[in-house]
Amino acid sequence: MGDPAVIDQCSSREFVHRTWPARPGELAPLRAEVRRWLAPLGLPGQAEDDLVLAVSEAASNCVEHAYRPPTADDIVELTFWTEPHAVCIHIIDHGRWRTACGQPTRRGRGIVIMQQLIAFVLIRHDAGGTRVFLRQPLPGDALNALHLTPIESS
Repeated sequence: MGDPAVIDQCSSREFVHRTWPARPGELAPLRAEVRRWLAPLGLPGQAEDDLVLAVSEAASNCVEHAYRPPTADDIVELTFWTEPHAVCIHIIDHGRWRTACGQPTRRGRGIVIMQQLIAFVLIRHDAGGTRVFLRQPLPGDALNALHLTPIESS
C-alpha cells in the first residue's frame, strides 16, 4: 500500500490500491482507511464525509449484491488517486450485476446518494463485475464552478 502522505496534486498519479474481503464487517475498516487516505488533502469536513459516504455506498453494494451466493474469495477493490484539482476513487467487485426486482423496498438509494454527493459518478458492469468511478473536484478549485452531470452507464 502507498504512503498517503505522498500526494502530488499537480499530476495525475495513482497512489493507493487495496483489496478487502467483501463482507459486512469489513465496511467500517474500509471507511476508516478511506478517511486516512483523504486526510493529507485537508478537505473540509463535509467534503470528506461526502466522499467517505459515497465510497461506503459503492462498497456496500459490492458486499450486499455482487456475490450470490457469497464465498470466502469475494473481494472489493479500491484504487485512490489524485489528479490536478480532483480526487478519484475506483471501487470494483468481480461479482454479477443484479437489476432491481421492481418491488418497492425501503432500500436501493445507494446510487442516488452517490450521485447527489459526488460531481461525477460512472458505473459500468459486465460479466467481469461492476466498476464505480467517483471523481470529485477539490474544494477551492476553479473546477468547483463546473457541475459535471452524474451518470450511470451500462
